[in-house]
Amino acid sequence: MANVQLVENLRRLRDEHNYTQLQISKKLNISRQAYSNYETGKRVPDIETLLRLTDIYGISLEDLIARPFTGMSHISASREQKGPYSPGLVIKSGDTIYLTEEELLLLKYYRRASSDDKRLVRKVLNVPDINR
Repeated sequence: MANVQLVENLRRLRDEHNYTQLQISKKLNISRQAYSNYETGKRVPDIETLLRLTDIYGISLEDLIARPFTGMSHISASREQKGPYSPGLVIKSGDTIYLTEEELLLLKYYRRASSDDKRLVRKVLNVPDINR
């Protein structure tokens, strides 16, 4: 199961540091295709690979797998993927959900929105407050 945030961060970090997939794969001592599978969510890197990636980019493991990378000024959906959906993981249940490009883009913008904007979106969509 792919971690959508990790998939996005891998590509963004690589782009931000002007690395190619081949350059990163060589640093990790894996094939370019294996690394490409991490960026597309087809495979999940093991903990050793994740730790090596944190060393390459100088970030924490939490930053790599859980926090949106905001070093770039533009937002784009995954370039490579199979079919019209991107896999995601529901943390509480462990279920995999599949998002369209539009849903993925909306989620990415929502994560970067201010708390007031998030509140407005929830109101417009009539989303119940889960903290009550």
